[in-house]
Formats: sequence, structure tokens, C-alpha cells
Amino acid sequence: MEWTEEAKETISRVPFFVRKRVRRKVEEEAARSGADVVTLEHVRSCQRNFLNRMEDDVVGYRIETCFGPGGCPNRVILSDDLPRKLERDISKRDLKTFLRERVGGPLKMHHEFRISISDCANACSRPQIADIGLLGASVPEMSNQDCSQCGNCVEICQEKALSLKDGSPIIDKSRCLSCGQCILVCPTQTLMEKATGYRIQVGGKLGRHPRLATELPGIYQTGDVLGIIENCLDYYQVECQKGERFGEILARIGFNQFKNQLKQKQDRQTL
Repeated sequence: MEWTEEAKETISRVPFFVRKRVRRKVEEEAARSGADVVTLEHVRSCQRNFLNRMEDDVVGYRIETCFGPGGCPNRVILSDDLPRKLERDISKRDLKTFLRERVGGPLKMHHEFRISISDCANACSRPQIADIGLLGASVPEMSNQDCSQCGNCVEICQEKALSLKDGSPIIDKSRCLSCGQCILVCPTQTLMEKATGYRIQVGGKLGRHPRLATELPGIYQTGDVLGIIENCLDYYQVECQKGERFGEILARIGFNQFKNQLKQKQDRQTL
């Protein structure tokens, strides 16, 4: 549906984490009125309804993805099926009812538990400010193939995590974000893929006291990711007070305590 420039300008000022939903609602509003073009009045009408009836649109959780499934050349992992599996598992929890009980008042969008999936280290879906953020990872390692010293890997690495020494690439693991770009440009396969999976970050948030997510050590396969998210949600539902975000819980209790309890639970589940 076409939009007037005024309407486009107004919708651009809507917070990014609800912009897609608001845009869809505005177009539905315009369609109901029989309009072919979205105008400023449609936006304002929808905005009034949205603010007055926000709780109607609160589901209790939100799963967001990047542009990877649309064919992004940077993606290092195919996450196409992961959102569906997460939706299947999380919908069973009825988080909206849970939040109603904990918040004790009208629900707002910021109360929802947010999971953000990005298929590469570029993190277009902003996983660092979600309750749980997933980043696709392709971990490089050295093979037994001789290096041609072309320097492609050094040139492409944005993190300066690669250097050439004594005829071989040296990987600075403290800098590497596992984006996999160096593997793709290595003509001799001296650099190869050690593992593919997800980096997991927890506890990110915006708001009055923003907090970047903290990363759990390791690279995880899809099955492990689903299990960790289930355990994180268990922890969240036990510890949540008055609808606080996961990051606020971790700040209150301590990340190390959370990490240790998470590991203990995972260890018990593997026995």
C-alpha cells in the first residue's frame, strides 16, 4: 500500500521495536476505511487506538529475526526453522497471563520477553539489547594446508583478529567474532571452519537504564539453543518481580550466579 510523505515521516519516529506492528496496524486501518493510500490521519487514528489499547497487542513475548532468510550474503547459519521452533515452545508458557500476574497493572510492549536472532555477527536485529540474543557464528581454525600468504584473510577481517607470521595466519581469539569471512576468502583452505552455531547473549535492554547483553561462553547448536532458552525462561519466571526485564534480574542476582545455576541445570539434564 502507498503512503504519503507525511505519513512516512511520522511512522519513522515510532520506536523500532514496535514499528513493524504499528505499520501493519495503520495499513489495516486504512484498508478498513476503503483508502488506497495511507495518510497522516490514518497514522494518528491508529496511534490513538494503539496507546489506549496497547495491552490488546501484547502477546507476552516477541521473536525477532534479521534479513538473513531473505538472502543476505553475510549469513553464516540457516536459522529459518529456529523461529518456528521457538514459537512452538514459548507459546505454551502463556507469558501474557504470567505478566498480568507479576506486573499488576496494564501491560506495555516493554514488558514482553524479547528474543532476537541474527544470522551473522553484523547483528542487524539488535540481539545485544534483547532479553536473549542469538548470533550466527562460524569459528575459524588452521588446517594442515600451506598458506599462500595472499593476505586476503588479514584484509577482510574488520576486527584485526588475523595476522601473518612465519608463513601462516595467526588468529587472535580475543578479537575474533566468528563471522566466517576469513574462511570464505582463503584460496588454499588454510583457514577452515571449526564449528558453526550460535553465540548466545542474555540480559540486554533499553529503557531508562539500558544494558548490553552478556555473552555465555561457547558456540551452540540449535538443539542446545532451544534447551538453554527454555532454562532461561524457567529462571526468568521464577525470579521476575513486577514484570522486570531479564537484564534487571541478572543485575539484581548477579550474572555469575545465574551462569552457575544454568550450567548446573544443563549438567543435570545431560545425565
